[in-house]
Amino acid sequence: MSVKTDKLLSILKLQPVVPVLVIDDVATAVPLARALVAGGLRAIEITLRTPAALEAISAVANEVEGAVAGAGTILNAAQFEAAIEAGSQFIVSPGTTQELIDVAKDHDAPLLPGAATASEVMGLREEGYEVMKFFPAEQAGGAAYLKSLSSPLAGTFFCPTGGISLSNARDYLSLPNVICVGGSWVAPKDLVAKGDWAGITKLAAEAFALKG
Repeated sequence: MSVKTDKLLSILKLQPVVPVLVIDDVATAVPLARALVAGGLRAIEITLRTPAALEAISAVANEVEGAVAGAGTILNAAQFEAAIEAGSQFIVSPGTTQELIDVAKDHDAPLLPGAATASEVMGLREEGYEVMKFFPAEQAGGAAYLKSLSSPLAGTFFCPTGGISLSNARDYLSLPNVICVGGSWVAPKDLVAKGDWAGITKLAAEAFALKG
């Protein structure tokens, strides 16, 4: 697991914010990803919440220089396999099942498994996972809750996602057990719909500036 952990950390440490995207129209995937990369956000999570998601992952993986395409909202082994086939370099799940843990063992792409309680974290630690997604972050207790886990569950690191914005991202990023955060605010639907890629690059640059 250490090799996969190192691979996952190398991806998550590229930037303080991982864009979490819901792409409805595959035609927007490449220009959107290019705009995010131009702002410094290279690792991009495309969620499997729309019919266009897998094609979007493939387009970003093959056409956007500098992008590290990942798949999110992976719920089962079939989706995991499909995301890998599409070109995903990392996989993100909102929670964790034994089915996901088992299929992850068969692939080189690392899994960022979801956890929201101390018991879930401990279970994932038993499986060899040291890096997890804390979801849904704000609704599950926010930065204060995550801070309370840092001492009893030392050595576990998180990418909190859910309800995070530019206004509260630093609350999480200042914690010793947080590597980065996930957020959708860097690619708002209205800017995507208008094709305002410069506006998205500006938001991405603001998010990247949270680093350090």
